[in-house]
Amino acid sequence: MTATPTQQPEPVLADPVLLDSGAVGLARAAAQEEAGEEPVGDHVGVLAEDDASVTHLFEAERAGYRGWSWAVTVAHAGGGTPVSVSEVVLLPGNDALVAPDWVPWHERVRAGDLGVGDLLPPREDDPRLVPGYVESEDPAVEEVALEVGLGRVRVLSREGVLDAASRWHGGDFGPRSDMARSAPARCGTCGFYVRVAGSLGAGFGVCANELTPADGHVVHVEYGCGAHSEVEVENIPAVPVADLVYDDAVLDVEANAPESSR
Repeated sequence: MTATPTQQPEPVLADPVLLDSGAVGLARAAAQEEAGEEPVGDHVGVLAEDDASVTHLFEAERAGYRGWSWAVTVAHAGGGTPVSVSEVVLLPGNDALVAPDWVPWHERVRAGDLGVGDLLPPREDDPRLVPGYVESEDPAVEEVALEVGLGRVRVLSREGVLDAASRWHGGDFGPRSDMARSAPARCGTCGFYVRVAGSLGAGFGVCANELTPADGHVVHVEYGCGAHSEVEVENIPAVPVADLVYDDAVLDVEANAPESSR
């Protein structure tokens, strides 16, 4: 059925028998039977399905179904035949509370959702992966694979490489993070920076400094932190020393002449 509930009755071109009080009463009784002990609200509209059937709409006063209507389709086969009920359903209106559209489970998974023991196989058509070695579009990978003749069943596609690079570039260890903007130097010049292999090595590496929050993470070559291997701190006394120093350990004593007797 294609009828959609509306709060305002629409003009119909159907058998008048389907619009009279008897048809409305029959439709209400069918809706009430479906609703059980819950009351059926006012008659709020009627929609023509074709010349021989219409759908009567009644407000649904069921808890949790605000904006929904009972839609009862009744039909008439012609003179001498009774009006019959074809279908009774609940339909949402324009402002009804409805469930969100169904999203397949593999599209609902987000970064960080995978837990210990969870299995998450890639999709059959995952654009981030391609079969074989020579389709990786990564010269470093292809050169080694062709020479050795062994390797993985699938490798990153160009789309997969670009997707990873974009995600890492904009992440916590990218060049635009707060840490990077306040750093004295960049990872590309740091002794703790371990460059990754392949085409991603032009822009990314792994931090090997255990004293930084980036330790063991992929970092951008222009990321940086305060633990750069070449950072130098000026050694200054812990206690400030004044330019002029007074030595009060030596006292200058000046003898005064004895006073005359009084």
